[in-house]
Amino acid sequence: MQINSINGGITAVEGVKAAGIKKGKYGLALISGGGTAACVYTKNSFKSGSLLVTNEHIARSGICNAVIINSGCANAFTGDEGIRDAEKICKMVAQHLKISPETVLIASTGVIGVRLDMDLILSEFNLIKDKLNSSPDASRMVAEAIMTTDTHPKEVAVEIRGSNGFVIGGVAKGSGMIAPDMATMLAFIYTDAALDHKTLQDALREAVNHSFNMTVVDGDMSTNDMVLLVSTGRRSNVAITEFQAALSHVCESLAKMIAADGEGATKLIEVMVRGAVTKEDATMAVKTILRSPLVKTAIFGGDPNWGRIASAIGYSGACVQEDKLSIELAGGGLTASVLYQGKARNEMDVASRIFDENEIQILVDIGLGDEEAKGWGCDLSYEYVRINAEYTT
Repeated sequence: MQINSINGGITAVEGVKAAGIKKGKYGLALISGGGTAACVYTKNSFKSGSLLVTNEHIARSGICNAVIINSGCANAFTGDEGIRDAEKICKMVAQHLKISPETVLIASTGVIGVRLDMDLILSEFNLIKDKLNSSPDASRMVAEAIMTTDTHPKEVAVEIRGSNGFVIGGVAKGSGMIAPDMATMLAFIYTDAALDHKTLQDALREAVNHSFNMTVVDGDMSTNDMVLLVSTGRRSNVAITEFQAALSHVCESLAKMIAADGEGATKLIEVMVRGAVTKEDATMAVKTILRSPLVKTAIFGGDPNWGRIASAIGYSGACVQEDKLSIELAGGGLTASVLYQGKARNEMDVASRIFDENEIQILVDIGLGDEEAKGWGCDLSYEYVRINAEYTT
């Protein structure tokens, strides 16, 4: 099986149309076309009104025929009014597209504690509702409309060729409040592969667990995170193993874009942990390294202080043993073995050059088993502090 990258994002999928608009901090995106839907949500105990409405609609119908997404306002901590506002918007979309309101989903992202500006949303909706189309530009407009502190849009599309070939396309947003268990992020993924709800849901959970749930920017978790997968059902007899591989590829690609575009980020970090006793141990070690402010600031400053990495592994909760632990750093075609089976190695000059690269790999071998895990994150810069110190002001 070969996964081929193609242009078009979500509109590369036959039957999907999109439109979007961005006015300063406030944007609105509309996606039409669809069918069977699956979704995963934030594990935050506090969820936005928009997310609650989407969850209820999917639970009732299992179908998504349209999605509307606003940026600039999270519609979280807005009580019953926030739920009613979200329902009203879904009914507006349904009336225009002549579909059932229960098949319209809604997502929001932005400042918490502020109600949706219904007049602004209506105004923006009237500007885009008749501009739905399937061009690559339409997908890009959606990706741009849903951005908040993102510095660039995030989209990807792939095609699996052959008699039972299919297409998967996705767009995402995310830059801050990114932590495991739904790294604030939103992702909307479409496919023409005809699969039932359970198969879609299982495939999505598997892909998310190894991509978005392994992405860390700052360790915070939003009230609004969701990843939506919708099948238009145009291609039948799709091999589930091929679909899983392609979906995982799309989710991993979007997750890496989110990590690289973390608020104030200057470097992308990939952490690979091998040799763990259990999968849980490997996962805990990866996430702890990526969450560590000391590791993240060292990478920002170009200081290859591998002791901070070792220390993070030590308190991660994973089963470890000092004389088995090895750490390598890689980037820009260079590799430095800074720790081998518990003994420091004199490769700091090479390590310093690696830490000057824009993409850095941290390779850990715990040396006690056969399990492994991988995740992505970014450095922690002065700019991150500035952005979040001024977010609402």
